[in-house]
Parts: sequence; C-alpha cells; structure tokens
Amino acid sequence: MTVIVAITVTCFTSLLHKNFSLQNQLRNLQDQLSMLNVRLNECNIYDPMGVVGNASEERNHIPNKNLKNSALVFSLIILSIPLIILKYIDSMSRLRNSSDSEEVSLNKQLAYQVDLFLSVHPYAKPLALLLATLLLICLGGLALFGVTDDSLADCLWLSWTYVADSGNHANSVGIGPKLVSVSISFGGMLIFAMMLGLVSDAISEKFDSLRKGKSEVIEKNHTLILGWSDKLGSLLNQLAIANESLGGSIVVVMAERDKEEMELDIAKMEFDFKGTSVICRSGSPLILADLKKVSVSTARAVVVLAEDGNADLSDARALRTVLSLNGVKEGLRGHIVVELSDLDNEVLVKLVGGDLVETVVAHDVIGRLMIQCARQPGLAQIWEDILGFENCEFYIKRWPQLDGMQFEDILISFPDAIPCGIKVASCGGKIILNPDDSYVLQEGDEVLVIAEDDDSYAPTTLPMVCGGYLPKDFIVPKSHERILLCGWRRDMENIIMVLDAFLAPDSELWMFNDVPENERERKLVDGGLDFSRLENITLVNREGNAVIRRHLESLPLESFDSILILADESVEDSAIQADSRSLATLLLIRDIQAKRLPYKEALISHVDRGSFSQGSWIGEMQQASDRSVIISEILDPRTKNLLSVSKISDYVLSNELVSMALAMVAEDRQINDVLEELFAEEGNELQIRPADLYLREEEEMNFYEIILRARQRKEIVIGYRFENEEHAVINPPNKEVRRKWSAKDVFVVIAEKD
Repeated sequence: MTVIVAITVTCFTSLLHKNFSLQNQLRNLQDQLSMLNVRLNECNIYDPMGVVGNASEERNHIPNKNLKNSALVFSLIILSIPLIILKYIDSMSRLRNSSDSEEVSLNKQLAYQVDLFLSVHPYAKPLALLLATLLLICLGGLALFGVTDDSLADCLWLSWTYVADSGNHANSVGIGPKLVSVSISFGGMLIFAMMLGLVSDAISEKFDSLRKGKSEVIEKNHTLILGWSDKLGSLLNQLAIANESLGGSIVVVMAERDKEEMELDIAKMEFDFKGTSVICRSGSPLILADLKKVSVSTARAVVVLAEDGNADLSDARALRTVLSLNGVKEGLRGHIVVELSDLDNEVLVKLVGGDLVETVVAHDVIGRLMIQCARQPGLAQIWEDILGFENCEFYIKRWPQLDGMQFEDILISFPDAIPCGIKVASCGGKIILNPDDSYVLQEGDEVLVIAEDDDSYAPTTLPMVCGGYLPKDFIVPKSHERILLCGWRRDMENIIMVLDAFLAPDSELWMFNDVPENERERKLVDGGLDFSRLENITLVNREGNAVIRRHLESLPLESFDSILILADESVEDSAIQADSRSLATLLLIRDIQAKRLPYKEALISHVDRGSFSQGSWIGEMQQASDRSVIISEILDPRTKNLLSVSKISDYVLSNELVSMALAMVAEDRQINDVLEELFAEEGNELQIRPADLYLREEEEMNFYEIILRARQRKEIVIGYRFENEEHAVINPPNKEVRRKWSAKDVFVVIAEKD
C-alpha cells in the first residue's frame, strides 16, 4: 500500500513539473512578444489587435512565480510527512519483529494510542474529522495557489467548494488545476463518507439507547418498582385502580431485563390501566447511576420486589438494594416498600433502611391468612375485598369538624364509610384499632375508615339511632380443633407458633410431609421453635408424599376440622409446579373424604352448587367440602380459576394478596401498621360472627343500629353476608334503611382476638 501511494505521489509530482515547464515557456514567449511590441512602437508601427497592451496588462497581474512554487512545494511536503512517518514506523516494527525482543511493535502502540484517544474522549471523532477537513482545505488551497493565477484567498474558497461539492472540479482548465481539484474532491468524498458514518452511528446509538431503556426518566411523584416477578401484574393492576379517580398516575418499572421484553409482557396483561402510564427501563437497582436514571429521589414510593427463586438469595438482594437506595446523594422523597421472603431477614432490612422502610414478608402474610381463613371459612374473599382497591379499603384522613366527638358518635357520622380506628397525634401518630367508645377525638387526630375511595366519603350530621340491647350475653365457644398441614415451608416454626396462639387447648396439629421426622425436629429447633412453650397444641408427625394416594389414605382425613395445603419448599421456585402439586393433593384429599362419607349422609347433604350433579365426582367432593375446610396456598392466578369453578376449596391466592398488600402500603405507608395488627396473634382481627349474636330472628334494624349494638361487645361491624349469598358486602350503602335480618346471616367485624 505504501509503495502504491509513493508511485502515485511521484507521478503527480512529475506532471506538476511538466506543467510548470510549460508555464515557464509561455511566460518566455510572452516576454519576447512584449519586447517585439516595444520595438514596433518605437518604429511607430500600428498594432491593430491590441496585443501589446494586453500582454503588458497580463504581465503586471501575474503573481510572484517564486511564491507560487513555494506554496506548491510546501503542500507536497506536508502530504509526504505522514507517509514518511508511517513508512518509518513500519520499518521499525519489522526490525523489532525480526529480533527476539518481546517489546510491542511501534505500529501496535500507535494503533493502541489512537484507539485509547477515541475511546476516552467522547468528542474525539468529530474533532478529528473537523481537523482533517481544515487540513484538506488549507493544503488544497495552497496547491491551487501554486498551479493557478488566482489569489490565495480565492484558492482557499475554491478548495472548500471542491470539498463540499465534488462536482465543482469539472470546470477546471489545465492539467495542474485538474489534478489538484480531483485530489481535493476525492478527499472531500472521503470526509463526507466519514461524516455520514459518524452521524449514522450517533443516531443509531441514540435509538438503541431508547430501545434498550437507557434514557433518563424525568418524572415527579411517581411510583417506582424495582425488580420483576410474577406479582408485578397484580401490583400494576392495583396501582391503576387506586389512581383511577386521579385520572391515572406514572409507574416506572426498572429491572435487569430488556426493555422491549418488559413492554411486551406488560402489554399482554389482561386489565385496563385506567389512565396509568407504565414506563420501563433496563438497569440494576444496585447501581446508583441506574437509580438516578429513573428519578428515584423524586418518587413518592419505591417498591422492591422479591425475586422468584431462592428466598435467601432474594432477601440478600433486597438488602443490597436498600443499601443502594440509602446511598442516593439527593435523598429520597418517598418511602421504601420491601417485599421479603423470610421473616428472619426483616429485622436486618429495617436496621439498614431505618424509618424509610416498610416491609411486607410474603410467606408470613400468607401463612397467617391461611390460618385465619382455615378457622373462619369465607374470610379469604373478605380479605381480597379489603386488600384490593376494587372495592373498599383503608384510608386515613383528618376531619377538624369531628374534634371533641366521642368515637361512638364518629362511628355513625359517615354514611359512605365505616370508621374503625384513630391515628392519635399525641402518641406520635400511633394507630389504635377499635378504640373505646369514650375516646374523644383531639386536635391533630386522624380517622381510619373503610371506604370505596379517598374522596368518596365525608362526615355528616349525626343520625337519630337507638341501638337497643343484645338478644343474649353470648360468648363464642372456643373448642379444640384438629388441623392437618400438608407440605413443608421454610417458616413452618412461625406457623406452629401462630396456631398455638389461636387454637384452644388440647388441639392437635398434624404435619404430613416427606421430610424425615428427625430432620423435621432439627429444622424447627434451628428456626427458633421451643417445643416446651407450646401450650394449646400437640404435634403429630406423619411422613409421606402428599401426591401419593396410598400415603394420604393412611390419614384420618374425614376427622380434621381444617386442612392447610402448603406450597412445598422443594418446588416453591416454580409457581406452576407448586400449584400442580397443591391441586393434585386437594383433589386426592377431597376424593378420599367423599368416598368415606356415609351413604345416607351424602344424600342428605345435597346442596345446589350450580351445574354439577350430585352423582358426579365434583359433586361428591363438594359434599365433602361441607364437612371440612381446605385452604390451598395458590401461587398462579390461573389455578385460582379452577378452584373457583369447582367450589371444592376455600383458597388463598398467594401472589395476588401479597401484591394487594404491597400496593396498599405503597399508596399509604401508615396502612402497614393496620395490616400488621390484623395479621398478628394479639390485638384485633377480622372475624365472621353469626347474626344471632346481635339481633333476633326477623328483627327489623338498619345498619347503624347494628353497629351500635355490636359496640356492646366492643366490636366494629364492617359488613355482612346474607344467608343465600356467596360474597359479603363490606361498607354497605344506605346504612339508614331498615330491613329484616335472618339469624342465619353473618356479620364481618373487627374484634379483639379471643
């Protein structure tokens, strides 16, 4: 390549030399002609063509020949210098390669330095292109100045026109000007091609950045979700419903996935976003630059989702994410909601996050809900109504006009809401559920209610209500129970302790799983369970596989009051596999129970359950479901639909309920204190009470009167379910309308745990 360039330069120099020789001959002839014209003028000979005058005028305008030659030589020398340097470097590199030296060759070092310069400095490429353009214009202008009669300024401008438009060289006259103009035009084409490449690369890089979600999000008061899991769909749905009254909101999702894949998965979600916009960005929550990219400092809430898979690894990543959030220089305007998988890691996350962090331990929440729903059939549907934003949920607001009123009067002051607690300003904002009737609302106190939306309720004048007296001083009996746990969870010791707190003395807890009994006891002790502190339950261990029929037939399945089917720890990493196992266990247990039902009892227990006939296998399972409660821990919403249609199990939809709790705490962090008390072993809880505790058969009362009558038992009635209805009504409308009630109706109340 170097030889070819040298030959080209030699040819070009030879042609230029010939051009100069011809120009010198032309000037000599012009000089001779001028001398002859002078002699003719001296002899008074007339010049009809005016040749003498023109030649004299042209001679006066011819620039200095030496200056033009110097300009041409200088431009050639400048062009030759890079070639000489490259030839020298190549020769030195070959010399080093021929020796045994381990030193890096000069051409490689030069290439590395150029590559380093272009990589480190972002504007190196356009700057190099600009310098090359200016050098080409200057050298081309000097060369044109050497081969033409124009001034230097005109030659520089002509050189620029050749660079900008390669077609301009077609008007050149003479061999020298043509060669120079063609060379300048060729260099201009190369520079134009490089410029197009740079512009194309810049545009492609920008679009690629937008496609991959690397651009910055400029938002305020948005909800930021860090991570991706199968709970995201339910969480986005709840956030969309919660902000529907505001016309929608902005939700930003950042995960270590491709932006296009995330947007495609979200587009497949079958629900209406109700004006809420979802923005996806690719990035890691462990990198501060990525957190800044999604405007983490201006978000009103940051939700950290637990990863699907191993619980310990998921919680460890959540902890590192909280550390990264604490490292944001600008600080955080909103609070952090962290989903954890193991209760033991909650203390550490709160220690790192401080007052900014609210935690939702998925396993613990689901475990406690399963226990409550097992003891009170139908409670799962009520929890779905309260936790989700589709119906009624918790809201906290300040009402100055209620200051000085007793809680008993506040209870009947809201026609479209049900007060159930007070946020006490004098106690540092502590929320008291189900306070005493005599509590007087103070300045700064806020009222906790259950309402349809935060702008759908307001206090009115007190209605005239007379509660009357309870029909009887009836205490709900608490009898011993027999409960079966199918499967093994990592927080089994917590479930056992909660059951011991809830159940009556002499109750039995059967544990049926494939964990060996000696290893089972070791795991429980390592988890912190003290067997000597169990007061109300007796543990009965059985080893077997919950999806093998002969193993299940060895159990007295017809004698259990409640059966809890857990998502087994061995398959908890896969929601579909865990649900398949739970569903198989459920069907086997119901079939065994149905086969063990006495024939006469099966005939009597016929209940209309839709299109399933009494003689079908599902009909037999439905009859068996009337005798015992089975709570299945379900992870995939699609499995829920199967159970809902068959009606052979009361269920807890794990992922959906956890997503509802996350959305509720993200919208208002104060609600987490309310949920923690309702889930805890002590304090208040949701309960389902029979109507005969509050009224007599066919007694005519309105809902306000029932609320006041329930206050005699220090309970808050928040809804009811009619005898022939499947779903409860929470925060019913038209509370002042009187109606006749049946003793078989049930009421949903907030009451202290028995």
